[in-house]
Amino acid sequence: MKLGIFDLNGQPTGEEVELSSAVFEIEPNDHALAMAVTVEQSNRRQGNHAVKSRNMVRGGGKKPWRQKGRGGARAGTIRSPLWRGGGIIFGPYPHTHKMKINKKMNRLARRSALTYKAKDQSIKVLTDFNWEDGKTTNARNLLKAFNIKSGSVLLLTPEYSSSIYQSCRNVVDFEVIKSSDVSARQILKCQTLFIQKSAVAPLQEVLTK
Repeated sequence: MKLGIFDLNGQPTGEEVELSSAVFEIEPNDHALAMAVTVEQSNRRQGNHAVKSRNMVRGGGKKPWRQKGRGGARAGTIRSPLWRGGGIIFGPYPHTHKMKINKKMNRLARRSALTYKAKDQSIKVLTDFNWEDGKTTNARNLLKAFNIKSGSVLLLTPEYSSSIYQSCRNVVDFEVIKSSDVSARQILKCQTLFIQKSAVAPLQEVLTK
């Protein structure tokens, strides 16, 4: 498929770029997409949630009352999980949530996400640029040029650019990433996908291995 290239003012340049049908026109695999998104979200978790068990709660070193003779249940510590203020039974403790997905399925998921975006006509190919001054105004002017007033935006660049990143980091829901590193979750999350002209080739190269 072919897409026209736009300049930063939202006007067609008259050029076109060829998008590989093996990347942007496949039969989407929803299972691969679900797996890729689940794995990424799980790996983003810190896993530092924790509660205190009975041996972590302060106090309770003295036996509350004698073992026999009171007519009540035995008690060895006031920090028992059965008591208010005691430890927690089977509570969450710090652990890793790391999951894995093989490269083949990960690439399939990204191709599926790009296919959905292509079907929705949410992809805009931009001419190559580099905002040297790193001002937020550059990113806001780009959104105005394409009449984008709401929704998340993702910009794919051929290489990491600190100036472009600085221009976009203060704009809400505007994310910038190197095209070969983009994930299925990032593609699905955005409502408008901008791709620089020179970022198309490395994106297609990494997804057709």
